[in-house]
Amino acid sequence: MDLRLDGVTVKAAGRALVRDLSLHVPDGSVVGLVGPNGSGKSTALRCVYRALRPTRGTVWLDGTDITSLSLRAGARSVAALTQENSGELDFTVAETVALGRTPHLRGNAPLSARERELCRDAMERMDVAHLADRGVLTLSGGERQRVLVARCLVQEPQVLVLDEPTNHLDVRHQVGLLSLLRSTGLTVLLVLHDLNLAAAVCDRIGVLEQGRLVAAGTPADILTPPLVKQVFGVDAEVVAHPRTGAPQLLYTVGT
Repeated sequence: MDLRLDGVTVKAAGRALVRDLSLHVPDGSVVGLVGPNGSGKSTALRCVYRALRPTRGTVWLDGTDITSLSLRAGARSVAALTQENSGELDFTVAETVALGRTPHLRGNAPLSARERELCRDAMERMDVAHLADRGVLTLSGGERQRVLVARCLVQEPQVLVLDEPTNHLDVRHQVGLLSLLRSTGLTVLLVLHDLNLAAAVCDRIGVLEQGRLVAAGTPADILTPPLVKQVFGVDAEVVAHPRTGAPQLLYTVGT
């Protein structure tokens, strides 16, 4: 499913949090948003999963204005992993993952055999099947993050919107999650703070600064020492990954 943000602006308390953002996420691609804290990344994502309505501009799904869809129809197309997950009730892991089927169910209809298998498969893929009977509030931050990604997968969306999905994850699960995103064939828009991970997983990267898109392109085009210095205020050298050729940043840490 093709995703497009067209001139999206979001204002709050007289201040523009996002300014005239236009970004294309082609069907089946992985596009990342990077930028300093407060640059508008999460606000842009909220417009896609409809937690916010843009002050101006449109979010298009395959040429359809997303606001014209019912909430149920929108949730069948777009699944979101947000940063605000502290309000989870103490459901079990299995119950939490099964909530991903809510947009597809009618009333209190039980899960079908296929849906139960879908939940088991998602928990296996995210390495949380062994936690199925645990309450989510007893889990570590990384374990809970993997449960919530499994819930997104169970939703069977065509678009995944992920806000800092590697947050709390150890290195093995960071690499595993990003490898999974590459293999799903879904349209993925995600926010990452780790520029090296962004370079490894993203087909294209958009750089936000003070709510504006200041650069967009392939990781090799975007992640250059001058841009990193300009936007993030740090010195870095860029080298090619010896296996993949993806740009990798080596930061200079002062003493």
